Amino acid sequence: MIDRVLFILTSLLITIGIIFSYSLSSYTVLLYEYADYHFFLRQLLVGGFSIFIMWYIARFNPDKIVNKLGFALFFLFLFLMIIMPFLPDSLVTSAGGANRWIRLPFFSLAPVEFFKIGFVYFLAWSFSRKFTYQSGKPLREEILIFLPYAGIFFLIVALIAIMQNDLGQVVLLGVTLSLMVLFAGSSVRLFISLIIGAIIIAIFAIVFSSHRVIRIKLWWANIQNYILSFLPDGVANSLKVENLPEPYQIYYSLNAIKNGGIFGEGIGNSIFKLGFLSEVHTDFVLAGIAEELGFLGVLGVTTIIVLIVHRIFKIANRSESKIYYLMSLGVGLLIAFSFLINAFGISGIIPIKGIAVPFLTYGGSSLLAISIGVGIVLSISRKSKI
Repeated sequence: MIDRVLFILTSLLITIGIIFSYSLSSYTVLLYEYADYHFFLRQLLVGGFSIFIMWYIARFNPDKIVNKLGFALFFLFLFLMIIMPFLPDSLVTSAGGANRWIRLPFFSLAPVEFFKIGFVYFLAWSFSRKFTYQSGKPLREEILIFLPYAGIFFLIVALIAIMQNDLGQVVLLGVTLSLMVLFAGSSVRLFISLIIGAIIIAIFAIVFSSHRVIRIKLWWANIQNYILSFLPDGVANSLKVENLPEPYQIYYSLNAIKNGGIFGEGIGNSIFKLGFLSEVHTDFVLAGIAEELGFLGVLGVTTIIVLIVHRIFKIANRSESKIYYLMSLGVGLLIAFSFLINAFGISGIIPIKGIAVPFLTYGGSSLLAISIGVGIVLSISRKSKI
């Protein structure tokens, strides 16, 4: 029997996202002269289809669908990411100077969103064969086992961080990979080694990219006064960086959160969506919710996310198949870290990464892809004792 609680919680969060796709997009609708319900109807259509596809996948025996669907997502969308740089401009939509979406009739497709689900399945399938819970294995031997995965990950870095200028997705996949290899049975030493390696790669990716350096400067401009206030004046003055760019997006995001207070301004009554926070219904949807529903609204959304991740981890923990265990774990990690990366970004704790909030951010690809992932977990729950 499928986990109905997980299905209901996910559907509820998708519904909340549909409501705010209308409430938070009003200024964008007026600015670009879209129809009044332009974003709402699109998100309603995708949200309804996402709930249906999640329910449809959940109906299948996991032994009959998980393997086929997992590999299809991995190989198909890996292929699409490889060929995207070579597609004509008429077939792709760019962002930040890089091609990220493939134009299809009536909508655009972001292959990386679906690839993430396929990548998690590929890791679950492969790790279940390569790693065991045996203690005392030399680190050198574990590194040799991991080397092929490192090669695949460097390909992903090239396709996503370099070709698509999207370091945030690489960070998300890197953290997920590191934790999955740990739970697959590797040693803590290998896990720490992977984290150190990931940090080194991230530093190089930032240093050699001007737009990422600007993002770091924007982030530091926002927090340096607060951080330096804890240091002696002489030390703080020597470390203070002058003439940094103004962090307008983070500034307005924090003010939107502050303006919401405990109870919020009410749905549709927010101020900072009116040209201050650009595209607030996408990357800054949590800030918009905070202003309209207040602290209690964000607490409610966060609680639903926590419950969803808890249910997924519970399904993983009670799965007898190691592949199903790791697959469910990976989907749960994607949801948890996507939420945390976005929440920390809009509150100024870390630089903004442009990672979608699962089920809430406006956009068809991210919503449909994560719904497919949850659908697979729901299918797996049929064989778990929940």
